Amino acid sequence: MDIKTKLISAAESLFDRHGFTATGMDRLTQAAGMSSRTLYKHAGSKHSLIAKVLSERDKRFLRRLDVSSVDALFKALEDWVRVEGCRGCLFLRAYGETGGDVPEIAEVMAAHKAGVWNKIQEIVALETSGRGDEQLAEQILILFEGATATAIYRGADAVTTARHCAVRLVKQASS
Repeated sequence: MDIKTKLISAAESLFDRHGFTATGMDRLTQAAGMSSRTLYKHAGSKHSLIAKVLSERDKRFLRRLDVSSVDALFKALEDWVRVEGCRGCLFLRAYGETGGDVPEIAEVMAAHKAGVWNKIQEIVALETSGRGDEQLAEQILILFEGATATAIYRGADAVTTARHCAVRLVKQASS
C-alpha cells in the first residue's frame, strides 16, 4: 500500500469513528504509522486531508451505486451500512463539523450529493419508462438519505424498510 493510500485509509477510519474535530494530527500520524512531516507532505492541511478522504469515499460509494433499479440502489446502501457501519453520512458530518465554511469540504460534499441525486434521477427515469418523474426522484432521495440517518440508531434494517417503501412508490408511479 502506498503512502497516500495508507494515509487516506487511516484518516477515513479515524474520522468516521471519532469525528473530524476530535481526530488530531498526532492521532493521524500514529494510525498511519508515519511522521508528522510525511503526513503534512502528503496531506497538506487537515482540511485538505478531509477533502481527499471524502473524494476517495465518494468514488467508492458511487461505484457501489452502479445499479439500474431502486431495489438494487437500496440493496447497495444496505450492503454499505453493513460493511462500513451505521454512523451516518460522512459527507454531511464533515460539512456539519466545519459549519460549511471550508470551501474544499463544501465542494466535495456538494459534488457527492449531486452524484447521488443524479443516480437516483437516472434510475427513476429507467423505471418509469423514461418519464423522469422529479417528484418521485425527490421522494426516493429522501428515503435514501433518511434511511442512512435512521440506521444510526435503528440499525441497517432501517435501510431495508426504506427499500420496501421506495419499491412500492416506484410500482405505484409505474402503474
